[in-house]
Amino acid sequence: MRILVTGGAGFIGSAVIRHVINNTNDSVINLDKLTYAGNLESLSEVSNSERYSFEHADICDRIALERIFSKYKPEAVMHLAAESHVDRSIDGPADFIETNIVGTYTLLEATRQYWSELDSKQKLTFRFHHISTDEVYGDLEGTTDLFTETSSYEPSSPYSASKASSDHLVRAWLRTYGLPTIITNCSNNYGPYHFPEKLIPLVILNALDGKAIPIYGKGNQVRDWLYVEDHARALYEVVTKGDIGETYNVGGHNEKQNIEVVETICQLLNELVPQKTDYQDQIVFVKDRPGHDQRYAIDASKIERELGWKPEETFETGLRKTVEWYLKNKTWCEHVQDGSYQRERLGA
Repeated sequence: MRILVTGGAGFIGSAVIRHVINNTNDSVINLDKLTYAGNLESLSEVSNSERYSFEHADICDRIALERIFSKYKPEAVMHLAAESHVDRSIDGPADFIETNIVGTYTLLEATRQYWSELDSKQKLTFRFHHISTDEVYGDLEGTTDLFTETSSYEPSSPYSASKASSDHLVRAWLRTYGLPTIITNCSNNYGPYHFPEKLIPLVILNALDGKAIPIYGKGNQVRDWLYVEDHARALYEVVTKGDIGETYNVGGHNEKQNIEVVETICQLLNELVPQKTDYQDQIVFVKDRPGHDQRYAIDASKIERELGWKPEETFETGLRKTVEWYLKNKTWCEHVQDGSYQRERLGA
């Protein structure tokens, strides 16, 4: 199968591509604009594969999309390209509206045009898989409630509102035009190759650099943590085996308060890179961000029941792997932050 992956140089997208190239016989076309969070170095282990191709393009560029569809003739689309950082969406929501809403619309229309010209057999097997977030559901007030595939949408931030909008567009293109779409909504991902502004890599790198480790509010916000390689496996199961029109929630079964996550990282660093003082001494509590959701938690029973997927990593095993990866890959962190690897590859 030929799979077009948008945002394939990003955190989750690169994990999906590594999984497909390393574990299947399928081929991948990576379409990525290479914004600050996209890094081709995350794909260095698979970039020489004859089953991997890269296209430097923007999902808002209809002409580029039509050229790519015509050139590669994909049999499925996995749409991961998105602006995804909540703090950035609060400071500058326009990029999120443009990429997550306008970009998804443009991609849907280019896909619909391409799909409409396929023969009847190809139409039946084609899939448009839209990868979204549990943040579209808002937050949970109780301690036992879970998000299901039928939970109402109550987004809190410009980021989650833009992703909710894109979800609605995808469903509308199925209902109105018959485009064979599937949606997944995932919980917080973590693991190797995560951009350093996100919580877990930020804590690791700040701790190692002797900097303050900032925590919003009291750090009692609860998130369900999903190891990114588990997520990549789930997404491949959905695009190859999921039913058209269905939504699948993907969670890690690992609810943790943010303060617990940070303290666990500090304990791992105390063990792996001991220093004179406890890394927890670097924790500082800062003013909470506007509209901060209190709790997310995913009911992932549907994807386990219908597709046989469940996470392999516990939070403890996945977090240890993550910390160890960052300790061994400081050069990657430097490159993704200064863009040097990107410029070299693109001849800039």
